[in-house]
Amino acid sequence: MMVLNIEIQVIKKNIKNMNLSVLPPAGTVRISAPLNTSDEYIRQFALSKIVWIKKQIEKIENQPRLLEHEYVSGESHYLWGRRYRLELRYSNMANSVELRGNNLILTVRDKSTQKQREKVINEWYRGELKNRIPSLLQKWEPIIGVKANSWGIKNMKTRWGSCNIKDKRIWINLKLAKTSVNCLEYVVVHELVHLLEKNHTPAFIGYMDKFLPDWRVTKDELNSFIMDQYVDE
Repeated sequence: MMVLNIEIQVIKKNIKNMNLSVLPPAGTVRISAPLNTSDEYIRQFALSKIVWIKKQIEKIENQPRLLEHEYVSGESHYLWGRRYRLELRYSNMANSVELRGNNLILTVRDKSTQKQREKVINEWYRGELKNRIPSLLQKWEPIIGVKANSWGIKNMKTRWGSCNIKDKRIWINLKLAKTSVNCLEYVVVHELVHLLEKNHTPAFIGYMDKFLPDWRVTKDELNSFIMDQYVDE
């Protein structure tokens, strides 16, 4: 669908509300809509959001050059929103990750591959999340009045979290270890609220406003984070 010379991907699926997103790295505009929504209604919805859409596209186009991680010395890596410089070291001992000042020391075996180094870093991130998530659940479950039967960590590409309503199981994106603790807390609260309200209805928004009044600010912070890439500085 073209709206004012902007191409928009339209996906119709079994949902109740329309969702609009502008996705990096190319600034792809996507609207997810309920199955019975007419194309004209979607077009009018896009027109009503056109100023915001153009602003987001411009923001993405003006972002600094982004590179894929190779897990070599000199790269920028993040933990809880703080940037560290990677220092790669080799040893015949066990693989390890250690923070020293502003440096992240990655020790691996000689001739390790990029994938092997990535796996070591990701397991370190997983451990960091496992240390944080239980206390957040203990804090928020009694406040919200729900109980997750279980939780897990996934390396997801497009979602920061998800919730299986039937099984009462929540999933947290591995990459949240790179963002601020506030972002992790927002996602935990968001997924727990889904146990009260399945969809992003006005009732869902009301719960978020009640439990986490500044959630929109944190959501904007989270959405500005680029998954799997880093700024070439």
